[in-house]
Amino acid sequence: MSSALPAAAQAQAARGTADEAVAMVKRAAAYLAKNGKDKAVAAFNDPNGEFVSGDLYVIMLDEKGVALAHGQNPRMVNKNILELMAGDVYPIKEFIKIANSPAGHGWVKYQWPNSISKKLEQKSTYVERAGEYYLGVGVYQ
Repeated sequence: MSSALPAAAQAQAARGTADEAVAMVKRAAAYLAKNGKDKAVAAFNDPNGEFVSGDLYVIMLDEKGVALAHGQNPRMVNKNILELMAGDVYPIKEFIKIANSPAGHGWVKYQWPNSISKKLEQKSTYVERAGEYYLGVGVYQ
């Protein structure tokens, strides 16, 4: 029996859905409102916490594009990632633009390395403004 099959099945099972991404952003926004920035940043950055599930994780940004939390890549935390390019898209600029729109939320599509499969994949991230911060959770297509 091939050991690659269970890993592939496990990676597929770990894929989050659009509904799960939206729900995680809503939970993250409620957590931030209730507990404040410092506790929220710690919770969102905890790889074993409630805000990381399979390939779903919270990213929290300030208005300048500094990543305050990134549930899958601690190297991005406290870095200004506003100018980060993903293919021909500046996803962080798009996150902030969408979250500052009259609706205050929406989806951004771009290419991003999947943290589980390590392959470059199409990703859609749901973003929402939460006070002075921006929260997002993405799903791979």
